[in-house]
Order: sequence, then C-alpha cells, then structure tokens
Amino acid sequence: MVLEGVPRVTFQAESGRDAETNPFPSCLRACLEYLGDHLGYREFNWQGSMWRQSLTYVHLMGATGAAFRLSWRPGWHLDNVDIVHMSDDPLAPFDRAFEAVGYEYEFLFPQEGRDTWKARIVQSISDKGCPVLGFGVVGPPECCLITGYDAWGEVLIGWNFFQDFPEFGAGLEIEPSGYFRKQDWFKDTRSALVIGEKIERPPLGEIYRKALRWALKVVRIPQTTIYDGNRHNGLAAYSTWAEHLSHDHEFSTEDMGLLRERYMVHNDAVGLVAEGRMYGASFLRQIADREPAMAGDLLAAAACYEAEHDLMWEIWSLTGGIGFSEEQVQALAEPAVRRQIVPLIHQAHDNDARAADHIERALDK
Repeated sequence: MVLEGVPRVTFQAESGRDAETNPFPSCLRACLEYLGDHLGYREFNWQGSMWRQSLTYVHLMGATGAAFRLSWRPGWHLDNVDIVHMSDDPLAPFDRAFEAVGYEYEFLFPQEGRDTWKARIVQSISDKGCPVLGFGVVGPPECCLITGYDAWGEVLIGWNFFQDFPEFGAGLEIEPSGYFRKQDWFKDTRSALVIGEKIERPPLGEIYRKALRWALKVVRIPQTTIYDGNRHNGLAAYSTWAEHLSHDHEFSTEDMGLLRERYMVHNDAVGLVAEGRMYGASFLRQIADREPAMAGDLLAAAACYEAEHDLMWEIWSLTGGIGFSEEQVQALAEPAVRRQIVPLIHQAHDNDARAADHIERALDK
C-alpha cells in the first residue's frame, strides 16, 4: 500500500524552488500539501531569477521557532541542528506546529513495541490515506516521510533527506517513484508521529503573537540542558561558535576525517542561520501585512534577518561556496580563512540581537 504523489523532501537544491533543509517543518509541509490543506506558494525575484516559496513552510518555520534558532554544545557535535534542542521542552516545536495548522498528533516511542508501530502506520496510510512522520528510518534521527508499506509494515516506503547519502545506503532500495524502501527499519527509528484529526486552530493573530513571544525566548535563553547537558543557545551560541573557530589547535591535524567533521558542524550552523533567518524575515513580513501597529518594527527586524542571511553567504564564499569537497574542508582549516569568518559571525550575532529588540517593541505595541 503506497500513497503516490507525496511531495519529495530533500537537501538537494531544486531549480527555482526555495531550499527547505529543516526536516520536520518540510515533512509536515509535504504532508499538508498532499492532504490538500496548505497555504500555497509565492513567487519572487532573487538575483534576476524567479523563485517559488512555500507559504506553509514559512508559517511552520515561524510558528515552531525553527526560523530563529541556533545551538552549540561545547565541542563539535553534529546534533546541534536537531530541532528538539531549541529549548528545554523537546515537544515545543511539535506542539506549536500542529496548533498552528490545526491538527492533533501523537508520538510513538520504541517502548510501545514494533507491532504497535506497524499497526498504527498501516492504519494511518490504509484507512486515513495520511503519511506518517518517522524520525530516523534512514540515516540520523531526523524527520522523514513514511508514505507506504509492504508485508503489513515489515517494509517501509517513503522520502528521507538522507536516502541518497552512500553512507546510509546499506540495505536500502529505491522504488521507481524515487521513494526509499527499507526492511528491518525499527532499530534505526527513534520515534514516529501519527497525524490525527483536523481541529480548529486559534485565530491567526493569536498564532502570530504566540510565535513572536516564542521567538524571543528561543533567541534570548542562553543555555539549554535537555538531553546531552548544557548547550549554548540563541545569541549565546554565536559567541561559542566563533570561539571554536578560533581554536587553531583543533584544526592543526592531517586527519581529514576529523577536519571534515569540524567543517560539517560549522557548515550546518551556517546553513541553519542562512535558511532560518531568510524564512524568519518572510514570516515577519507576512505578519506586518496584517498588523499595521507592529509593521514598522517587524519590517526592521526582517531587514536584520536578511542582512544576517547575506553574512552567511559571505562565510560560505570564504571556503569556496556551498558544498563538502576536500578543498572546502581544507579551506576552513586555514587560520587566515577562519580569522575572516569570526567577525562575520559576530556581525550576525549583532543583527540577531537587534532583530529581537525590534520584535519586542512590536509586541509592546
């Protein structure tokens, strides 16, 4: 049983379409689009080309706080980008997302057992015609889409951001549609999320104000302690990021595996801020269009976020652009390159702080 035509989610850039590299908001956007319950798209011109941006994704990035987040656990940790680390409440982004789109939801956890999971996945896909969100299945425990099954749930079918990565290809097949096909999936899955019944969502103005208050918390809480101990969060994470790039001894090695890991953690932070603040600016501009009293401050905050987005592109340019080549990894290892990146991170911090001040003034009005 397979739900055909569920929109693909991917890290790969698609011509003329805005990137969506935050797995949970992107997967939920794809589900809503498949169910015919989405906010449509807007087209805009950027650097002489026309682009298409999902208004549902903008809405979810803003409502969850994903557009405003940054965290850095001391050391070099690839899970800094996990959406559950933006606060000490790991369910906050999910509660806020489903309230903002007007659906119930339920998490499934490993202790409930594989048979229970299979039954619930089969029920959602067969009876309700609704995809299920999985966390893991293929690759890291990030969100993916379960769009079908075989052998009554012994095999799962769907879209995963990591399905084209060679290091996660063991035991994986690809369907003619492009969907992945995975057996023995339970051990590689941290949790699953079943979308429930449609419910009435709060008025849009209430959703917006709640999202703005949440954004300030996400930005200004300096530390979170959930899961793996203390993480520098929000504004405090910028300083920690810059400090780590200043540790020359951490890059004085011929071990390409270690250098690549350092590069990936840094590059993930650049991408998280670049995409997040771009969508954050779009979210604030949407609110400004319907809230005249707040418009001036929200547009000023949006301009700060757009400037921050541009700073991240400057950082990418210093290592040779977006990508993961050996040359880019080695570029970050060069002290002279990192000395140019550090002040750009500090400028991004200052823009982020100014944006938060503008949002606070908007809420005061």
